[in-house]
Amino acid sequence: MAEASKAIREFFDAYAKATGSLDLAFFGTAYGETFLFAGPGGVQAVKRDDFLKVVPKRGAFFRAAGLVASDIRRLEEMRLDERHTLVQARWDLRFETEAGRPIIDESGATYVLRRQDDSLQIVFQLDHQDLTKRLQELGLLPASG
Repeated sequence: MAEASKAIREFFDAYAKATGSLDLAFFGTAYGETFLFAGPGGVQAVKRDDFLKVVPKRGAFFRAAGLVASDIRRLEEMRLDERHTLVQARWDLRFETEAGRPIIDESGATYVLRRQDDSLQIVFQLDHQDLTKRLQELGLLPASG
């Protein structure tokens, strides 16, 4: 895979910024009307409108666990055809629960982006880890019984 192009880098820089500010307008344009989400627990089709209802709750959940920043560590891309690009992203998640003792954890996701006119939209997202389980492993959430 090649290093990400300027357009892909800009898209994910905006994605990281929107994650921090819970910018629903950005997420409303960044995801397809329906997209596939996959992770260790399975695969499901998600309607963008339903996803947008969950974003604030998800943001509050991660903030309560101490998340203060999500930054792109590395982006690589592979063009699949004229409209689709596969992107592998490595994220640094920064948690602060004690002053001066941040926890930085790396996570990974793979995306398929579709070019719509002059914009990009996520039509498939694969999270490579169960983030809730990872937060438990890091001691940021109580272990589930």
